[in-house]
Amino acid sequence: MIAAMMTAANLGARVTGWGFVVFTIGSLCWTAIGFSSGQTNLLASNGFLTLVNLVGIWRWLVRQRAYQDGGKSAEAKSRASAAPTLFTATGVTGMTVEDEKGSPVGHAVEALIECQSGYISYVVVSTSNAVGLDEDLRPVPRDAIRFSCERLVLTIDRQAYDAIVPLPPGEWPEVSPAKPERTSI
Repeated sequence: MIAAMMTAANLGARVTGWGFVVFTIGSLCWTAIGFSSGQTNLLASNGFLTLVNLVGIWRWLVRQRAYQDGGKSAEAKSRASAAPTLFTATGVTGMTVEDEKGSPVGHAVEALIECQSGYISYVVVSTSNAVGLDEDLRPVPRDAIRFSCERLVLTIDRQAYDAIVPLPPGEWPEVSPAKPERTSI
């Protein structure tokens, strides 16, 4: 159960990778029990799961961790140099989105990038109730968001954000929606 929570939470390459380590320990134990008790089905199924878990360890603790470490290294170096400050594109997912007053609005779930130009067309922002259920996904145009290394800040007010029509499940637009007009208070 611990391994399942570690992998399902997807809290980064290290946590997910260590979840696979825990899974591997469990599958090795069940493989040993299957072998010692003559239960070939238990032996075969957990032997196979051990192989799957070893692939997970390699994928998350070796390969993906190296990617993550490389991106974090570039971020850190850019902050300490005269070069423009960087953050990883994958880092957009999960970033907190705030309004101009610093109040949380939600979090980014994806950024859609134009293939030819590399320009971010829009960011999908999730807003949910306090329990995390009943999520609304809104496509926020690139020019309605200010990027920073730790968070995204709306350049439109909360009323203009709330006026963006939520996306239907699985149906996202192919182009950036128009930037909503600022509303007057």
